[in-house]
Amino acid sequence: MQSQPRGFLIALTMLALAACASQPAPPKVQPSTTISGDAVFPAPPELQPQIAFWRNVYSKWGRNRVALHDDRYLDLVYGVLTLPGEIGENQTPEQKDFVKGHQENLRSILRQLEFKVAANAPLTPAEQKLVSHIRASSGGPGAIAGTSERLRTQRGMRERFKRGLEISGRYDAAFRGVFREAGLPEDLAYLPHVESSFQNHAASSAGAVGMWQFMPGTARHFGMLNAAVDERRDPVASAQGAARYLGNAHDQLGSWPLALTSYNHGVGGIKRAQAAYGNDIVAIARHYSGAGFGFASRNFYTEFLAARDIARSPQRFFPEGVRYEPPLNLDRVRLRQTVNTMTLATYYDVSPGELVSLNKAWNPAAQNGRIALPAGTLVWLPAGTVARLAQRGTADRALALADPVATGRLR
Repeated sequence: MQSQPRGFLIALTMLALAACASQPAPPKVQPSTTISGDAVFPAPPELQPQIAFWRNVYSKWGRNRVALHDDRYLDLVYGVLTLPGEIGENQTPEQKDFVKGHQENLRSILRQLEFKVAANAPLTPAEQKLVSHIRASSGGPGAIAGTSERLRTQRGMRERFKRGLEISGRYDAAFRGVFREAGLPEDLAYLPHVESSFQNHAASSAGAVGMWQFMPGTARHFGMLNAAVDERRDPVASAQGAARYLGNAHDQLGSWPLALTSYNHGVGGIKRAQAAYGNDIVAIARHYSGAGFGFASRNFYTEFLAARDIARSPQRFFPEGVRYEPPLNLDRVRLRQTVNTMTLATYYDVSPGELVSLNKAWNPAAQNGRIALPAGTLVWLPAGTVARLAQRGTADRALALADPVATGRLR
């Protein structure tokens, strides 16, 4: 390590300690006060530090705040920075440099601290306080070793999560209906808070798309993707795909914590973790180091528990109130036969533009009529369309083309 002037390191240490002092450690959560766990989705005491961290990310820290924290022991937060300048969806280059500079400075301090503790060298009073701060975390005395390499930053998501709560009002009843009819826990309807904050346009750099963030291969496997339709862009259809995936994952893994973790890491990867640690989600999150099982996979289940906590008791976390969008109110039919979009619009007396705007899953070739929608495709129609046709005495004609489907039904 390149040497630094002693005064420089002490000054940086004092800055780090000031940050630690301004951000008190999360309170120890007793089993009697936690609202996270139940028999289906257990929240062992060992997971409470992670759950508390994600509750802070989702409901306490806005996007103008960035936490400097340990990526293994999430109750080890060194400080929370306030970004300078105008705050947008993405950080400006100047803000990125601001965060990077603080992170590199703190990493230098932690490296020096690791070296001195390992060598049993005398510590300054400031360094002793920093050591105490680290050892008071869930990592205990052993957390000192490697702490510089575990330093990570996390931007707050309060505004994004609150907006997700608002959007969830539109879909919650439909999603719960999907999971209920599949015989799965209804609380799985909270999963989009973790995956996309209920943003239907969400797309990851890895290729996951939509509110439920399906990869193309998984979408094809579960019948959600063809030349005409990409159901990943339809929130209810992709919820049905998620129900098929999660039901299959639970059948194979026998544990909801593991089935949920597989949503991020894959059933095959979780089977390998299960072979090493059984169904112990705590041991897997703490110790499993299989290929690709990184920070996101380790934390996926606790993110879900934190999101569920907040969504169940929004007034506790957003006392200013949440303005939920009204529930989904559209007709839905399933095509009995292959049909062109223009024919479908004429059949139901709906303009092609409105039909396309309601059916986000249709690919461009299907939208403009170059290819037909296959039989079995689920189609959204304006509320009252099916009833209006029935009143006109054309119900038999309409049902020859498609069958009405209650919102969220799996059949």
